[in-house]
Amino acid sequence: MKIDAFCHLLPAAYAERLFAITDSAVARNIQKRVSGVPALVDLDERFRGMDEFGSDYRQIINTAAPPLDDLGPRRRTAELARIANDGMAELVTDHPDRFAGFCAAVALDDVDGAIAEADRAFDELGAVGVQIYTHVHGGPMDQERFFPFYEAVARRGDKMIQVHPCRDSSWSDYKTEERSKFEIWWTLGWEYDLSAFMSRLVFSGVFERLPDIKILIHHGGAMIPHFAGRVGQGWDQLGTRTPADQAEDIAGYPLTLRPIEYFKKFYVDTAYFGAGDAMRTAIRFFGVDHTLFASDTPFDPEKGPGYIRDTIANLNDMDILTDADRARIYHGNVTDLLGLDSAAALNTLAESEVSS
Repeated sequence: MKIDAFCHLLPAAYAERLFAITDSAVARNIQKRVSGVPALVDLDERFRGMDEFGSDYRQIINTAAPPLDDLGPRRRTAELARIANDGMAELVTDHPDRFAGFCAAVALDDVDGAIAEADRAFDELGAVGVQIYTHVHGGPMDQERFFPFYEAVARRGDKMIQVHPCRDSSWSDYKTEERSKFEIWWTLGWEYDLSAFMSRLVFSGVFERLPDIKILIHHGGAMIPHFAGRVGQGWDQLGTRTPADQAEDIAGYPLTLRPIEYFKKFYVDTAYFGAGDAMRTAIRFFGVDHTLFASDTPFDPEKGPGYIRDTIANLNDMDILTDADRARIYHGNVTDLLGLDSAAALNTLAESEVSS
């Protein structure tokens, strides 16, 4: 069994509402960027791509970027969240042989509203988690106003928070420029976004205050495993060279462990777009038990199966993994993490094979 834990999709009603927005530059940008990826909306196209990987391959779905917060006033973003979540829940119910679950969409510009929508998605729609982004309107996610949201999800015990990057071309590459060039904001900026998000949560004490919180970082933990020396011995020296007039810059929550140990509490996926060596480094850093199979489909050049195929090939070829390790990464970890019924899943797969 393979459960692809970070896959993007636009339910039909949500896509229709999204493409009807005309007063938002962010909406117009995403309309252009997703219009050439039919598997985001066209289920027949999506299922054809999935068929390559057999009947034991399923997906956990979420909506594609941008954050709902960037799509207009609160009333609209709350509406979009409801439409998206209702649509994803319907897809999971109608196609249990294709979709193992969904992570709810929320708009965190209204924290209370986001908690209420997450609760609705968990209790009424069966969501297995919730997707958030690395900032809200450019602001950091370690602000105390977001803590009740983290607490509400952590309290559930068997729900995860998926984290997706979200800067755009307005985040310039240099202070002297107005915009990012060559889509550096996407290729490199998104990985910085994820790494900064992780760092701010670590130093704000989220894992000290909520030791059972389950946070899945997209793109294999981004920069963190590849700069383990700086994250480890570098941050062990935090403050030793900081001038007195900058002391406020390093004032965080009192930590009881080395900073690097908190980073290893995050869960990460395998969405490395075929970069096997980078994936190997991430697995070594975070460990097999904190690694979930995921592909980021359907944003590969083939618009569907490419990243899935590459990721499976990377994992199958990786000599540091045993067959038991691969089973943990492919389905065991996510099944345990989210309390998925693996027996029911196998029955569903068996029934689909018989019917086909």
